[in-house]
Amino acid sequence: MTTVAACLRAGDDLPGDSARRDAEVLLGHLLGKSRSWLYAWPEQSLTAAQAADYAALLEQRRAGVPVAYLTGEREFWSLSLCVTEATLIPRPETETLVEWALDLALPPTAAVLDLGTGSGAIALALACGRPGWRVTAVDVSAAALAVADQNVRRLCPGRVRCLQSDWFGALQGERFDLVVSNPPYVESDSPWLGSGDVRFEPRSALVAGSAGLDDLRQLAIAAPAHLRPGGWLLLEHGFQQAGAVRQLLTDAGFGAVATRRDLAGLERITGGHWSAG
Repeated sequence: MTTVAACLRAGDDLPGDSARRDAEVLLGHLLGKSRSWLYAWPEQSLTAAQAADYAALLEQRRAGVPVAYLTGEREFWSLSLCVTEATLIPRPETETLVEWALDLALPPTAAVLDLGTGSGAIALALACGRPGWRVTAVDVSAAALAVADQNVRRLCPGRVRCLQSDWFGALQGERFDLVVSNPPYVESDSPWLGSGDVRFEPRSALVAGSAGLDDLRQLAIAAPAHLRPGGWLLLEHGFQQAGAVRQLLTDAGFGAVATRRDLAGLERITGGHWSAG
């Protein structure tokens, strides 16, 4: 019989720098057990079916399939989100955007828009952090929006409006106190697209032209028509794009343009204040 300890050792050859952690997550997911349980019961035997299922998960991980897609979930802002291959995998640097948004002195019932919501990570973090905010989450992908809607119904029912839209396309006449987005910002020829988890994520949610700025530029230009006076626009971008994004927001008429660094010290979120009517 295969034991828990043997299963964890079998994952020591997984790719990346967190092989044992990945094995723990996969085995815990399969057995419905916590990491602490795995180490408290190392000699617990798996059934033949469980061992076969675990071996299949390891093989997929060795082929590069992201752990989040194998388990169907990823934690973000202390929320356990469902994810699929139709959505990006939420990443820690995006929490910097959430922190900035929650720092803003917005009205208690602020209207908030999350553009390109994917799994709904940003929208749900904001809705949970500010119960009075009226949050709208949009995505052009029906498949991604279905995942976001599933997460909303499970984690924050009735608190987030999910709407299919190509950026602001379905929001004519609507204005918001805050617009946030983690849009595509990767250069079309970036070698990063062929590495790690990114190989399996939806390319349409990653790539934005030869310089990676196409969607960021579009949002900077279009956002003022959908912001109330005193509103804010916060955008995630690549760590080498901060200067370019600050210029885009300045050119579009935003004030108080600034950039925040993520936990790794990289410039990842740029925002601006809209004071015009």
